Amino acid sequence: EVDAFGIEAWQANRRLVEGKEVRLERDVSETDKYGRLLRYVYVDDVLVNAELVRQGLARVKAYPPDTKYQDYLEEMEAEARGAGRGMWAK
Repeated sequence: EVDAFGIEAWQANRRLVEGKEVRLERDVSETDKYGRLLRYVYVDDVLVNAELVRQGLARVKAYPPDTKYQDYLEEMEAEARGAGRGMWAK
């Protein structure tokens, strides 16, 4: 089962990164409790994680101690919510 906006998020992520050089930035932890790699993803100077949130295609969730960009991501979520983008559309 795909979450709401899962396909849209996948498509947007693909448009942002496919065929492009990406840079991965680690926060504190290497992996989460399930063994998944935890990274911030950049294409040029664009933080892909934040762009998906800004488009309303992803939600912000804190996983301490990995909170380096938490405030910024929450700002992007508030912007998306206020503009009614993606999952925040009325």
